[in-house]
Amino acid sequence: MTLIPPSFVIAIDGPAASGKGTLSRRLARHYGFAHLDTGALYRATGRDVLAAGFDPADPYVAARIAAALDPASFDDPGLRVEAVGEAASIVAAHGGVRSALLELQRRFAATPPGGLAGAVLDGRDIGTVVCPQAAVKFFVTASPEVRARRRVLELEGRGLPADEAAIRADLVVRDARDSERAEAPLRPAGDAILLDTSALDADAVFAAARAVVDQRLFAKPE
Repeated sequence: MTLIPPSFVIAIDGPAASGKGTLSRRLARHYGFAHLDTGALYRATGRDVLAAGFDPADPYVAARIAAALDPASFDDPGLRVEAVGEAASIVAAHGGVRSALLELQRRFAATPPGGLAGAVLDGRDIGTVVCPQAAVKFFVTASPEVRARRRVLELEGRGLPADEAAIRADLVVRDARDSERAEAPLRPAGDAILLDTSALDADAVFAAARAVVDQRLFAKPE
């Protein structure tokens, strides 16, 4: 099934801690669009696999749990725990998990909650698989060093311990896993706009993205 969205869809992909979540939320608020952090779906799957005492590497268990997710649990603060993030990266490599969550994401994009005019989805395969016909596609990235520092600040802000060297090593491993998996690997869509946020603050990234969206959203028909 190929999504042909009646809504204005913004697809934002990129690795962990690149800034794509912050950008997605700001764009959604600015334009009055719905927002879906698709990583939360995989984190919820990883969380529930661990909570049930199973191995995230088991594709059959992970797919079964993904199909039974409760959307009400997607705001669980426990989704941000590092162990859950690691499990999410593992279950996301399973084709059965990705298939179970694909239609949910496409429905959200095509018919945003509340009848809103558009949707912003962020993840790792939004522009390439979930919404290949999105009106705007961004690929947000940053160096591993910058991303590790951001994650440390995030964890410390929540009063949690953080080992920057360990976090950086974990990000590198996740990047390789996400980029090399057979199912929907992490990569920019051919028509995605690259935003390297290594030397940019959140305001500068938002301004650059907003300029692109404004041009597409308010373009006069020829």
